[in-house]
Amino acid sequence: MRQLQLRTDKMLAHVEDGVGWITFNQPNKRNAVSLAMWQAIPEIIEYFAGSDEVRVVVLKGSGDKAFVSGADISEFEEVRNTPEQVEIYEAATGAANFALKSLEKPLIAMIRGFCIGGGMAIALTADLRVTADDGQFGVPAAKLGLGYGYGGIKELMNIVGPSFAKEIFFTGGRFSAADAETMGLVNRVVPVDELEALVTSLATTIAENAPMTVKAAKAAINEGTKNPDERELDLVAVMVEACFNSEDYKEGRRAFMEKRKPEFQGK
Repeated sequence: MRQLQLRTDKMLAHVEDGVGWITFNQPNKRNAVSLAMWQAIPEIIEYFAGSDEVRVVVLKGSGDKAFVSGADISEFEEVRNTPEQVEIYEAATGAANFALKSLEKPLIAMIRGFCIGGGMAIALTADLRVTADDGQFGVPAAKLGLGYGYGGIKELMNIVGPSFAKEIFFTGGRFSAADAETMGLVNRVVPVDELEALVTSLATTIAENAPMTVKAAKAAINEGTKNPDERELDLVAVMVEACFNSEDYKEGRRAFMEKRKPEFQGK
């Protein structure tokens, strides 16, 4: 297991068996995200994105109470009190979300307990969301008088559709894991004691597949969620062509004919 050295102990990151694990580590505050935590995310993602060892990334929260309960409001007087501080803070959150959304490798959110507000926004950057049956979801903006921009709402709408997105935002309420599954917000709900094993198995399965194929599939699906005039279909075509010209494609064919498990190298 390879542990990354970060500038804050409130974020943890390590690599194990082809999977990069990112842990929000502030359990005493239900893993509310501080400025230092936001700032650490791009650093972690940059490392994982550039590592051939990492094929899948998993997001999780420390402890058993929360995935992420939102931003750490308790530090706002200290780090978000002046216009200059607000600018720095917004830049940090923007960079973190951009890094997560831009990751070309599969990203899985492993959710326990609270996944609220900013926590749900983080979960929405993932390609797959798996929750324990104690998961709680919601965006309480309407109860706080906050406005949500088009980008954030569109991310949710792409996943749950307009009607459920309206219910989530209009009510500002909490939704159970079962509700989230019904809405399509999560891929599946499992008992608490099965969560980590299932996510690890899912991540390992993906990591064993051809990385270039998975990358191309993610790109194609992501382009499909964009407005037609924003889609970069030529980029997807190049990635698909690269798959056909890859050593992994040759290995996949050989393994199929030899009735053995393929050993993909990502090239």
